[in-house]
Amino acid sequence: MIQPDLQAYVEAEILPRYDSFDKAHQRPHVERVIRDALTLAEYYPVDREMIYAAAAFHDTGLCEDRATHHLVSGRIIRTDPALPHWFSPEQIETVAQAAEDHRASLDHEPRSIYGRIIAEADRQIEPETIIRRTVQFGFAHYPELAREEHWQRTLDHLHEKYAEGGYLRLWIPESPNAAKLADLRRLIADLPRLRTLFDTFFDAES
Repeated sequence: MIQPDLQAYVEAEILPRYDSFDKAHQRPHVERVIRDALTLAEYYPVDREMIYAAAAFHDTGLCEDRATHHLVSGRIIRTDPALPHWFSPEQIETVAQAAEDHRASLDHEPRSIYGRIIAEADRQIEPETIIRRTVQFGFAHYPELAREEHWQRTLDHLHEKYAEGGYLRLWIPESPNAAKLADLRRLIADLPRLRTLFDTFFDAES
């Protein structure tokens, strides 16, 4: 169980920050990462409150930019004035590293089991959700693109990240993500079905 005062702090001061982010990274996203991370934590001898904090803070760096948001999140954790109330400096550093290591395009493995758990929980591989979030991200960051340009951007992103040979890596064997990734890869290979989903989500956002 998470300490009530830590949970109250996160819910009052941290989660509201996500309300201003793009649709793919708003409060439902971070709430799900928290739930999934705490579920995965049950398989390992880890501090659940550290997992909770790392999950809650993992995308807070989006307040500055997308490219370095994971590093900014680590800085936010290290300088948060309230976290020393619950965690030692060593624990705060581990939490910060877990947030820094969650990004799928990272060029190194997460430095601890905490980073592996947060990275895995952040994957959230639900095939249709991935397509919707990709479209939403395109609208938020490339509003000038026409429909066919959004379609091509969606294809490029899906192949670069999720298809065979893509950069996405999974870290926790107890996670259901491996089966979901296989489902997503079948969807990516089924262009007519993929295009139908893309058009549905595109029309919903336009």
